[in-house]
Amino acid sequence: MDVPRLATPGQAIVVAELLDAFNQEFGTPTPGIRVLAERLTVLLEREDTLALLVGEPAVGVALVTLRPNVWYRGPVALLDELYVVPGSRGEGLGSLLLGAVEDRVGERGAELVEINVDGEDVDARRFYEHHGYRNRDAGQPEPQLYYFRELGA
Repeated sequence: MDVPRLATPGQAIVVAELLDAFNQEFGTPTPGIRVLAERLTVLLEREDTLALLVGEPAVGVALVTLRPNVWYRGPVALLDELYVVPGSRGEGLGSLLLGAVEDRVGERGAELVEINVDGEDVDARRFYEHHGYRNRDAGQPEPQLYYFRELGA
């Protein structure tokens, strides 16, 4: 089984290609591979942005940003994107990436992972719920507009 690895700034083009393919697959606007690669080269040099790749060549990516938050001692992680190419889905690579994200951000002191999911994306919602993410606080009858999971709780 593949082990997700941290992408380096030198691999920004690989991350950009996967992110661009993700947006194109779902009809979402994308600035294109070149622009994404330029941005990622800078972002991946920072401590508050990380990308994980899986497969050789890479067939999956997770992009995460960390930010301070008044409600937690450590940073809050936002899983900006998680994508596995269509031909490699169903092999557990998304689960591997998600677990690796949780491990990596936990090592950096994060206590919460947030994920924004389109309401109509039933498959993504099912995937995150399967992994323990929820979209409502305890005792609240209405769902929130994002999923989250407290780490180490």
